[in-house]
Amino acid sequence: MAENEAIAAAFADGPAFIPYLAVGDPDYEASKAYVEALARGGADIIELGLPFSEPIAEGSTIQNAIVRALEGGMTPDRFFEFVEELDVDVPLVCMTYYNLIYQYGRSRGGEPGPEAFVERAAEVGISGFVVPDLPAEEADPLRAACDEHGLDLVFIVAPTTEGDRLEEMMERVSGYVYVQARLGTTGAKTDVSDQTTRSLQRLAEWDVPKAVGFGISSGDQAARIVANGADGIIVGSALVDIVAAGVNSERPVDETAEKLAAKARELAAGTREGAARRNADIADADSA
Repeated sequence: MAENEAIAAAFADGPAFIPYLAVGDPDYEASKAYVEALARGGADIIELGLPFSEPIAEGSTIQNAIVRALEGGMTPDRFFEFVEELDVDVPLVCMTYYNLIYQYGRSRGGEPGPEAFVERAAEVGISGFVVPDLPAEEADPLRAACDEHGLDLVFIVAPTTEGDRLEEMMERVSGYVYVQARLGTTGAKTDVSDQTTRSLQRLAEWDVPKAVGFGISSGDQAARIVANGADGIIVGSALVDIVAAGVNSERPVDETAEKLAAKARELAAGTREGAARRNADIADADSA
């Protein structure tokens, strides 16, 4: 199973901060400025949401972002143009739904299937995929296409994922596992779910980075989750909220971009702090 070198490198020096934004929200040019601001703020990997009309895994915050992006004209081809034009030096992961991937070849006059989409994604610089609605037992065609082009395929593991289903995911995953911190849909929360620690313990036997998402909104939360064993944190809704606030207040794009960069710096610092706490705990245990 192929692994993407850029994503592997992002986890090599410690836990990774992975922010998410919906591409095209609220428009093409503003969205580019916002993604680039996250890179300036310390992102190690950036998840780019390719908008889909039925985002079943998303809460209202990201659903609204997707609506804004779709109304602004975002399409798979525009998404690929967007990625080509980005001025960032971090790995990019496409988060989208399988119908868009599967139908892309047909939309360009070919046959349906994931090959055309994955090939184009690799050409523009995408390093991997998160596909929330794709069951692991149906993922072999996409897994094969990713292997052919050197891209990772990330699965989302919920607190209730176990048994054969968990085994099938972990047999096919590469890059990192997206550990869902709580049941439900995405959305910023103020607490850290106890389910997170239990999920990390349940996945400890597999040698692949575990990045926790769903509900993280502050540097303190990031620090606690990494201190408890996560190899990375994934933050979406807290950042999309900043974009939405800018849209609603008609704030200039550069001001919203700076707010995003500042939030990214907070979350990246929390990730590093959590790693330092964990290392200190390990050192104390070794010396006891």
